[in-house]
Amino acid sequence: MPHDRKNKISCNNYECEIEVTLEVLSGKWKSLILWHLCQHKVIRFNEFRRLIPKITQKMLTQQLRNLEENELVNRTVYDETPPVVEYSLTNLGKQLVPILEKMDEWGKKYVNSHIPH
Repeated sequence: MPHDRKNKISCNNYECEIEVTLEVLSGKWKSLILWHLCQHKVIRFNEFRRLIPKITQKMLTQQLRNLEENELVNRTVYDETPPVVEYSLTNLGKQLVPILEKMDEWGKKYVNSHIPH
């Protein structure tokens, strides 16, 4: 998210706060990354590659950095060789868990009722 938009008080670019939420979660991969962190609590970079095989290394790095900038994800680097990097949800990121759970529930219902089996 552009830095001038991080502070909702000084931002007149949004019609409503739902737009802010959608912007923070926008993109093909962010919701999926957050969803996996909800399920696993802590994930190493290469574990993400196994959990989300279609994401490229570059895209995963970009999405994780963006989620970190938006204070939704913690990045912990351990001083080892090779370096070990782990990701987890911040307290702010954990607040998204009920929203993601509802999105998952809604998506399952939608698929069951609208997509031919």
